[in-house]
Amino acid sequence: MKWVVFGAGVAFAAGVVLIAGGAYLERGVPEWVLVIPLAITCAGVLVRQRAPLLSLGLGVVAVTVDGFVGPSLGTVLVFTDNLYAAVLYGPARLARVLLGVTSTLAVLGGAVAGFIAGDWRALAVMGIQAGLVLVTPVTTALVLREQRDRAAAERLRAEQVAHLAELDRQAAIAAERTRMARELHDMIANHFSAIAIQSTAALSRKDLDPGTVRKVMESVRENSVKGMAEMRSMIGLLRQEGEEPEATRPRLADAETLVQRVRRAGLDAGLRVDGDPREVPASVDLAGYRILQEALTNALKHGDSPVDVVLSYEAGRVVVTVENAVGAAGGSGVARLPGAGAGLIGMRERAALVGGSLDAGPGGQDGMRRGWWRVRAVLPTSDAHVSTTYHGGGDRSRPVAAERAVVVDVRPEGA
Repeated sequence: MKWVVFGAGVAFAAGVVLIAGGAYLERGVPEWVLVIPLAITCAGVLVRQRAPLLSLGLGVVAVTVDGFVGPSLGTVLVFTDNLYAAVLYGPARLARVLLGVTSTLAVLGGAVAGFIAGDWRALAVMGIQAGLVLVTPVTTALVLREQRDRAAAERLRAEQVAHLAELDRQAAIAAERTRMARELHDMIANHFSAIAIQSTAALSRKDLDPGTVRKVMESVRENSVKGMAEMRSMIGLLRQEGEEPEATRPRLADAETLVQRVRRAGLDAGLRVDGDPREVPASVDLAGYRILQEALTNALKHGDSPVDVVLSYEAGRVVVTVENAVGAAGGSGVARLPGAGAGLIGMRERAALVGGSLDAGPGGQDGMRRGWWRVRAVLPTSDAHVSTTYHGGGDRSRPVAAERAVVVDVRPEGA
């Protein structure tokens, strides 16, 4: 504000000096009269930013009065600032109107001056002067206004881009947290469920002989060690920088290990592989393994013997099917563990991420046996549905058994 007052004071002082120096048209009026319109235009300078329309109005009044008593050069020069402020700080529509009005006045002023003087040179001189006084401040303010508006638009765009980037970052963080939670759940739940069931059985049965107790404790120890190993592997993947080989990535070819682990936990389980086992995209391989792991974990926690696992390698897809009997208690004779429903959600998410589908529910329909629970995942393996990108130096040619209709039965003898 103080700079505006200072500018108005300097303009008024310069105008007074010009009037004292005779920079006005003599019309027989005292010089102090010429100071009045000068003071009015300088008052317009004081309100140029807060009230640009008032500044323009004061300037028009002052230059009109000055035209009758002078005109004086100081008043005309300060009036150019009134025009400039009205265009720069006033409404956009007013700026366009003033450009047309000042251009018209410049042309008409030059024409009238030339007609009165009867000399075309007077027309040229007056037209140029009127253009400098009227059109130049308007066009200058229009250019600056356009630059200012463009800068404001760019700032707004930058803020919007930053906001969208922040939303993308938050979405990426949420997706990564969901993925990590799903991985940890699928990786650890199988081991911990077996530990919980076996330890509960050992604690609830008073008639177990030392040999049986030892076998249970060995299984508990095995599951705890493997769970810790997989947890360390996950932590190592989270800490690593860059991409490394995926030699330790779980695969569907390791399904037999999962089935044997469930059998050691007390369930009667069997595995059958139909079709030609083949290399599948890494994402499908991992999704199929985790879905099978979670389905077996659910069978261990909530189901009963027997458990049938079928891996079917079909044209353009691989189908993972897990069926288990439904009962209040399993082969171990203890109550099953409660669940939160996260397993089914995670399995469906994994299937959807690779373009597949998953169905889970009780039997009694679609040819299923009553009293059974089935989980069936259909995972596409064609390039049209799944990306086959491998990261780092992962082994892309890991050998897979190619025997047709291989049957691996890991049920106990006599089952």
